[in-house]
Amino acid sequence: MPTTQIHRFGVWAAAVKEGEVAVRRRSALRRVDKELEKGNYRAALSLVKQLKAHPGGLLRGFGAAAAAPKISSVAFLDELKLGGKSEISSVDAAILHSIKCSIEFQLKEEEEETQTRVSQPDFKKTMEDTYNSIYEHRLMCMQHEAGHFLVGYMLGVFPRRYKVPSVEDLLHDNFARGKVEFVGFEFLRDVGLDTRGRLNNETLKKFTCVVLGGLAAEHLVFGYSELLHSDVSKLDRVFKWLDLREKEAASKTREAVQVAVSILCGQSEAQCRLAQAMALGTSLAFCIDTIETTLNL
Repeated sequence: MPTTQIHRFGVWAAAVKEGEVAVRRRSALRRVDKELEKGNYRAALSLVKQLKAHPGGLLRGFGAAAAAPKISSVAFLDELKLGGKSEISSVDAAILHSIKCSIEFQLKEEEEETQTRVSQPDFKKTMEDTYNSIYEHRLMCMQHEAGHFLVGYMLGVFPRRYKVPSVEDLLHDNFARGKVEFVGFEFLRDVGLDTRGRLNNETLKKFTCVVLGGLAAEHLVFGYSELLHSDVSKLDRVFKWLDLREKEAASKTREAVQVAVSILCGQSEAQCRLAQAMALGTSLAFCIDTIETTLNL
């Protein structure tokens, strides 16, 4: 058989196999959706883990970044097909600066208790009540929530529900927010209680990466962040609940920023497609399938 024909046959065979995997994955993910609809989050997670372990490679992306080598290593950056360590360093610095500004804003806000309610700094003060600004805000919300979702998924943290505010939501309430909730982060209910919190190091690492995934997505897509106050405030409350020293909290924050940025840099197409799917309010199964279809592994 001529070389050209062999090549074409190989491409055809690979496409057929990929199509079969996609059909099986979508069928299995419908079961995941059914469990989520019933509120059986642990059962849904169990199904996802089974799909991950399936020899047919039904879910390649779930937890794919969890077992990665040290995130700042050159080898890992090469694996993610980045242009080099310097490519993400400037983004890391910009995000850390945004976090610093947010904490400073929060401290100032606490000192000025008579100040009117402001849940998002700067952006909420300056946003004009026009369709253009509403649409810009929603675009940022889409990417922000997709960043949380994708970073969590790649680290093996299962998203159980999400919401991206619609244009109508934002027209009626400038403070409307999106959200992504994850299985395994139930400890957040206890944050703020009088007792000192306890959390294993692995869960804390993943939580920190996921909560900063939204900021990372905004900086990578838009070059700046506006929806940062609530995430940073949440992370700061968790660190205080765990009674972490300032230097330790800063170190964990820097590491998490590197992880989130590295994951999203390597999966820019998946993030974009996921943001579009989430904006349409599609099911969790559809969102997961969108990630799996566009993965760059």
